[in-house]
Amino acid sequence: MNVNVVYRDLDPSPALNSTIHKKVEKLHRYSDSIIHSRVVLDSPHNHKHKGKMYRASIELGIKGSPITVSHDDPSVHIAVRDAFATCERKLKEEADRKKSSRH
Repeated sequence: MNVNVVYRDLDPSPALNSTIHKKVEKLHRYSDSIIHSRVVLDSPHNHKHKGKMYRASIELGIKGSPITVSHDDPSVHIAVRDAFATCERKLKEEADRKKSSRH
């Protein structure tokens, strides 16, 4: 599966790329209808009180309805982890919904 990873206002990281590819492979366990995936990592915020924030956005093209998830955190690694956790939960809910509608 080809994963499109985009870095905005950040330097590309081989460690983050490896983590993202592993997590996308894990998502394929829950749904075989994923057509494409795109992960955008950026640092849009410069808060006076919160400090530097990072955003991880995941777009999954799925047959039927696409899934888009974003998560902000002071650590880019935690933002990626939490965004994929939310995406995994949504895929499981979608699979359960399809399974219950068949029966």
